[in-house]
Amino acid sequence: MTGSEELSFKEMCARFNVTPRTLRYYEYIELLQPRKEGRTRYYSSREIARMTLILRGRRFGFSLEEIRQWLEIYDQKGNREQYEVWIDMANRQLDVLASQIEDIEAAIADLRNLRDDTAEILRKMD
Repeated sequence: MTGSEELSFKEMCARFNVTPRTLRYYEYIELLQPRKEGRTRYYSSREIARMTLILRGRRFGFSLEEIRQWLEIYDQKGNREQYEVWIDMANRQLDVLASQIEDIEAAIADLRNLRDDTAEILRKMD
């Protein structure tokens, strides 16, 4: 792979809007494995695709460990098993997110009630 098909460390940070610290951490925990020439890192299309999946997984609320395990399945067993595991993970996370929505809606209702009760107390003080 030639340099034109790879991203530098700085380009990778800019493309994905992540800090150098984040990118180094993803390498440290072996989510990414750039090609190195001395101290310079080059990110191939594989690493770019993995970074896209990592950030998407984080947005959906998956832990880095869950993402790492899911990416390893592809490396070890291929697409089919990775897709099957992904569906299970997605179903579990959808349940978590639905529960969070319920919690947020309940908190909003409680806060509105408290605000309204407080506004009524304030009106009675006039």
